[in-house]
Amino acid sequence: MPAPTPPAPAAPAAEPQPQAKAEPQDGCPGCVEVRAPIVGTFYRAPAPDAPPYVKEGDRVEKGQVLCIIEAMKLMNEIESEVSGIVKKILVENGEPVEYGQPLFLIQPV
Repeated sequence: MPAPTPPAPAAPAAEPQPQAKAEPQDGCPGCVEVRAPIVGTFYRAPAPDAPPYVKEGDRVEKGQVLCIIEAMKLMNEIESEVSGIVKKILVENGEPVEYGQPLFLIQPV
């Protein structure tokens, strides 16, 4: 009688997605995708009557606040991980976002 085979090793846990990821984008080669690090509601400004943190075409610095994602009544500031030009804002103000969803395309400079 043959010896029993040991069980296959468990698959490794999925790696969490980074907030920013360089990928080729339609119309924006070399752009960095800033992704939502949490599930929540996307806001472009700190208050309804305040100007947005950034607009398309703005130059941003690494660490600059790009938006807020509200999750469970907590306001979480999302910062840029690269310096560059905001090429595209992919989410509308007040829209719900999912973990890992692309929010901005930034062209590094």
